[in-house]
Amino acid sequence: MGVIVNIEDQRLAAKRRLPKIFFDYIDGGAFSEITAGRNRSDFKHWELTQHVLRTTENPTLGCHFLGADHALPFMLGPVGFLGLYRGQGEIKVAEAAKAKGIPLCLSTFSISSIGTLHDKVGGDLHFQLYMDRDKSFVEELLQAALDAEVEVLYLTVDTSVTSVREKDVRNGFRAVTKLNAPLLFSMMQRPAWCLDMLRTGSPNVEALAKYPEFGSGALEQASNLSRRLDPSLTWDDVKWLRKKWKKRLVVKGILSADDAKKAQDCGADAIVISNHGGRQLDYASSTITQLPEIRQAVGSDFCVMIDGGFRRGSEIVIALGLGASGVLLGRAYAYGLSAGGQDGVEKTISILTDEIAICLKLMGLNSIQELQKNGAECVKRITWN
Repeated sequence: MGVIVNIEDQRLAAKRRLPKIFFDYIDGGAFSEITAGRNRSDFKHWELTQHVLRTTENPTLGCHFLGADHALPFMLGPVGFLGLYRGQGEIKVAEAAKAKGIPLCLSTFSISSIGTLHDKVGGDLHFQLYMDRDKSFVEELLQAALDAEVEVLYLTVDTSVTSVREKDVRNGFRAVTKLNAPLLFSMMQRPAWCLDMLRTGSPNVEALAKYPEFGSGALEQASNLSRRLDPSLTWDDVKWLRKKWKKRLVVKGILSADDAKKAQDCGADAIVISNHGGRQLDYASSTITQLPEIRQAVGSDFCVMIDGGFRRGSEIVIALGLGASGVLLGRAYAYGLSAGGQDGVEKTISILTDEIAICLKLMGLNSIQELQKNGAECVKRITWN
C-alpha cells in the first residue's frame, strides 16, 4: 500500500482490500448517483478568505455541539455494517473515536451492539435509530441505548422507502442472504479481508441475536431488517419518539428549511442536514447548498449538524463558516477502517484535523469559534458571470 496522504488515498486502499459487494455498498449512491456527486462537487461554489500575519499561535479546534464541548468540530456519523469491512469494525472505530476525543454515532445496522461498545470501549457513544414497523422492537432498542448510557439519539427520517442503489442490486447486497458461488469467488479475491473475517468469526448483527425472525448471518439479517423499516413514518412518529426519549433527540435527514422548522416544532434538540450520502433521492440538492437557508430558518442558537460528501478539512471549514454547528463523517472514516483498521480511522481523523488547522491559520483565524462568529467574512459564495 502506498503512502496515505488524503481521504481519496484511503478510498483507493479500501477498494483494493474489500470485496466488491462491500466496497460498492460504502461507495455507491442511488440511481444515477447525481446527488452523491453534487455532495462532492458543490463545495466549489464557495471560497475561503485568506488573511496573513494575523495569528501567532496554532488555531484551537475545539467546538461546541449537541450540548457538549468537543476536541474537534467533527464526529463519526452512523455507517452500517462496519464489522463487515474489518473484523470487530465497530469496536475499532469506537477505539479510534475515543482516542481522538470525538463522538461516535452507532448505526442500527451494526454488527457489534451499542451495549458491547459501552462495555468494551466506552467513550462518547451516540445511537442512530431507524423506525421499525414494530414499536415494541423500537422500544427495546431505546432501552438498550439507555442501558449503554447513550445521551444522544438520532432518528433517521429519509428512509421510509429504500431507494435503488444499482451497484448493490448488481452485487446482490440485501438480496443475497447466504454465501453463493459468485459471492464466495469475489471474496476470495481479497485474501487479507478473508483472513481477517476468519480470525474474528462469522459476523452477525448482535442486537438481533434474540430475534430469530431476522435470520442468521449479517447478510440475511440486513435484508430482513431493511424490509421492516416503517414506510408510514410521519411527524407524529417524531412526536411519539420525543415522548419516549427524554435525552437529546436529533432528527437526521433534513434537506429543507420547512422540514427543519417542523423538527424544531416537534421538540428535536438538533437536526442533521443530510441526503443520506446521495443514497436515497437522486437529483436532490447537496447538503452544503441547503445549509445557509436552513440555518437562517432555525435561528442562530439551534444545533445544526451536517453530513454529505466531506473529504477535506477545507470542506469542513466551509460548512462551519456557513452556519453548521458540527460535521458528521461517513464514508471518509469507513474508507479508513477498511484500509487500515483502527489506525486507518485515526489516520482519517488526523488528516482532516491537520487540514482544518492549516486552513484556519492561512485564513488568519485563531479558533473554530472565531470562524463561526465571522462566517460571512470567512466563507463567500462565488458568482460567475
